[in-house]
Amino acid sequence: MRILVAFAPGPRRTASTAIVAGMSTAAPLQQPRPTPPATDPQAIRACLPPTLAAEFDNEWEIVLDRVKQSRDLDDLQSWLNKWRHTAYMELRDPGSYDRITAKAEQILRTGAHPGAVPVEDLHALIAQRLGR
Repeated sequence: MRILVAFAPGPRRTASTAIVAGMSTAAPLQQPRPTPPATDPQAIRACLPPTLAAEFDNEWEIVLDRVKQSRDLDDLQSWLNKWRHTAYMELRDPGSYDRITAKAEQILRTGAHPGAVPVEDLHALIAQRLGR
């Protein structure tokens, strides 16, 4: 960056008025990229918006009952992993879970995926890229 400062008197300027040219504005500060929460129920829940936190709480009770019956922690670990990914997605893009579920409901209701590319077009594109 080059800064040019010139002092130029003029009809409305005094000798102490500076003209600054060639300055660019400062780059906006970037927000630090969020990190995934720990694989811990409290850490995961803390990252969720209220509607998802309520869903998390309901599923928490169900999975705990299942683990008590089976005495197998695999279900708990899988469930925590699912919610960890959901929480991280919400940290990076708030509201993404609601948008995804709304789109899935629309696809199930209408049987059509808006903006989807027909599979034949995908096959043609793959063949083109492979030079076939």
